[in-house]
Amino acid sequence: MDAALERLDVLVGEWVVEAEFPGAEAVTGRAVFEWTLDGRFLVQRTAAPGPVPDSMAIVAAGAADGTYTQHYFDSRGVVRTYAMTFDGEVWQLLRERADFSPLDFRQRFVGRVEDGGDTIRGAWETGKVESGEWERDFGVSYRRIR
Repeated sequence: MDAALERLDVLVGEWVVEAEFPGAEAVTGRAVFEWTLDGRFLVQRTAAPGPVPDSMAIVAAGAADGTYTQHYFDSRGVVRTYAMTFDGEVWQLLRERADFSPLDFRQRFVGRVEDGGDTIRGAWETGKVESGEWERDFGVSYRRIR
């Protein structure tokens, strides 16, 4: 396994995921990260009650500089591609270009690995296409259970 893929190993396992939406009760679900196709891709499957869609994402390593691509699919039929970085401590996803769906707004996720790799705390943000500013959309935390 090369170094870029090896960095992702901290994500492998089963997690309780909590999404915190402004003005609403938190939604709790589960996520599983696992290697597939001889360890060349990392698959993330997430299941949660509404309003959060069930989803699957496939992460592919890019160049040795630590870049990745996350291909995202969900139960609404949404398909998106995110530029991803992960240095073992900070996980970032960024979508600033139209891909399989129009770009009505930009998206960014920034999460931090904490507690020796057993917790990830982060938030999704959105921004207007023509603006450089970001607004918090909702918080997300992952807590490892296996």
